[in-house]
This record gives sequence, structure tokens and C-alpha cells, in this order.
Amino acid sequence: MLWRARAYIEAGADGIMIHSRQKDPQEVFEFCKRSYNQFENRKPLVVVFTTYNQTMDHQLQEVSVNITIYANHLLRAAYPAMMEVAESVLTYGRTKEIEHKCIPISEVLKLIPGTI
Repeated sequence: MLWRARAYIEAGADGIMIHSRQKDPQEVFEFCKRSYNQFENRKPLVVVFTTYNQTMDHQLQEVSVNITIYANHLLRAAYPAMMEVAESVLTYGRTKEIEHKCIPISEVLKLIPGTI
């Protein structure tokens, strides 16, 4: 990881993004503490911490991570919600039973420029 980060910085990268498949953050912490933080021409460090999700973003900031990305959690949360609505519509043949889980159409329209 370290040699690649150095190569990207030397090539003019504006930042470095790292990712680990480990279930704990130790690999990332080690990279930050013992290696990356020692770089002379350090660029912003970005991490995607999906696999070590017990880690708090403030812990990453403490080891000089500049940006934390919650990679796909909104998508992963949206899909089960959409499935629940679809199943309700198929079960009842209408939307009345699932309306309480949906935002009002007036809120949807506020998301579309020029509609309100």
C-alpha cells in the first residue's frame, strides 16, 4: 500500500484513498500511524470502511484520516425498503397499508427543481 501511495503522490494525485478487506481497522491504523503520516508531501487520506464497520469515524480522524466514506449504506438500506413496499402492493393490491413508510408526494416534489 505504501509504495503505491507514494507513487500516486509523486505522479500528482490530489488525495489517496485506501480500503481494507480486514474485519478490523488495524491494517489501516498501521498504514496511517507508521507510514503515511511520515510522508513529507502528504495528501488528504480517504478511507472506505465498510468491512471494519465497528470503527468510529473519530477513531479514523485520530490517525489523520481526512475523509471517511460510507460507501453503499444508503443503497443497501433503500433496497429492502423498496422490497417491503413492492410486497405490500402485491399483497394488498393498493398502497394504503404502506403509506406510513413513504414520504409525502409534496416532499418528493421539493426534490425536483422547478416544481415548487
